Amino acid sequence: MLVLLVNSCSSVPGTVNAPLEIPGAHYAGNAACQDCHAEIVREFPGSPHGRFYNNQPAMAGQTGCESCHGPGSRHIESGGRAQFIINPRRDPDACFRCHLAERAEFSLPQHHPVLEGRMSCVQCHDPHGGDVFKPAGGLAMARLDQSCAQCHRDQTRPFVFAHDATREGCVVCHQPHGSINQKLLVAADPNLCLRCHAQNQTQSRKLYIGNTDHTVFLQMGSCWTSNCHTAVHGSNVDPRLRF
Repeated sequence: MLVLLVNSCSSVPGTVNAPLEIPGAHYAGNAACQDCHAEIVREFPGSPHGRFYNNQPAMAGQTGCESCHGPGSRHIESGGRAQFIINPRRDPDACFRCHLAERAEFSLPQHHPVLEGRMSCVQCHDPHGGDVFKPAGGLAMARLDQSCAQCHRDQTRPFVFAHDATREGCVVCHQPHGSINQKLLVAADPNLCLRCHAQNQTQSRKLYIGNTDHTVFLQMGSCWTSNCHTAVHGSNVDPRLRF
């Protein structure tokens, strides 16, 4: 049986995917999962994944749990043995069947090591219901910056003078899955900073940020590599984000 996925979470419209398979297993339905996973089954219908499956007529006959974990009959009959169920925490392929754009981003030169097996999608995303929608749609990172802070503690610790951009979340400056730029930046030049910082170009072709002429400074490199604003996340000594 083939399933047509239309407008799934960040998927390519019209993608055709075969259901996950576990040798010797058949689909048992969400109700069979509830005996052991009552809290997850209760929360799932209100999650982004749950709303997608509930609102897609083409998904009729497909149960939410087994769409990502595979047919569960052998898992249930064995008393919950792990080898008879698919765990996206250990293998991201179940996620990549729908999230094709994210799969491509992990192949960019700079990326979080999901394909290498050193990270999993669920370290940053809650697939069952703890997340809310981001403004652009799709699954949000639970508690956003706190998810990043699990690994990037130096960058997310409290600062006396915090970079205002950090209040908007790490993804304002970083692409979380993969990027062509170092440090997963969305841009590798001063244009990244100039998206937010007020600028004024005079008739003499000089570029001002605030009352300071930055024309020469910007020729020296990016804002964070030109020995100016090197403490890009925050500083404890300088409100202009310098060490």
